[in-house]
Amino acid sequence: MTRTAVIAGVGPGLGESLARKFVDEGCQVGLFARSADYLEDLADDLGDDAVAVPTDITDPEQVEAGFRAVRDEFGPVDVLVNHASGGAWQGLREISPDAFERAWRVSAIGALLCSQAVVDDMLAGDGGTIIFTGATSAIRGREGAIGFSAAKFAVRGMAESMARELGPEGIHVAHVVIDGGIRPPDVDESDRDAVAYLDPDAIADSYWHLVTQDRSSWTLELDLRPHVEEF
Repeated sequence: MTRTAVIAGVGPGLGESLARKFVDEGCQVGLFARSADYLEDLADDLGDDAVAVPTDITDPEQVEAGFRAVRDEFGPVDVLVNHASGGAWQGLREISPDAFERAWRVSAIGALLCSQAVVDDMLAGDGGTIIFTGATSAIRGREGAIGFSAAKFAVRGMAESMARELGPEGIHVAHVVIDGGIRPPDVDESDRDAVAYLDPDAIADSYWHLVTQDRSSWTLELDLRPHVEEF
């Protein structure tokens, strides 16, 4: 079975690892991000099974056009990864309302628009999978990052609500909690400093397991934290 996937929020690191993993597993992949040059280079590297779709996922018209481009290239979408995050690294006294709203719009509104754009494809077909990239900040608010934390809490709530709404309809919704920094592209795997980071390729493997997971064992939340901290 050839799946068509959209990864919303592709960049160096985990987003790129997800794209490479999905293509390696036989998927046709639409790559969403605002950086056109980066997307084009990645799509060229991945070959005919990837298409670059420069998209601002906070803009409903761009999201609609982006999914239309993927359908025109590959057909209906049956896998969506809501991977985009809005960074807002200020505390309560420093953050502006605009910065707070921007973090929320990228993480939550972007995920809402993308999920709404694919659900009819999945319902009309043989179901599908929607995965949200979360963070420890979705479980426990992070000091000095009120915008990021609020947005990640919102995303977790969306994933839980959608899982209960769409699961009976054959759509697997999962939220992945990632704890820690993901190894940046400029850090070599053999470098001793690499042990301080999470391996994006290993995380991408976990996402793929969610896509292929049997319905009888569907996961709502995949916790990739090395340990559970108390609130």
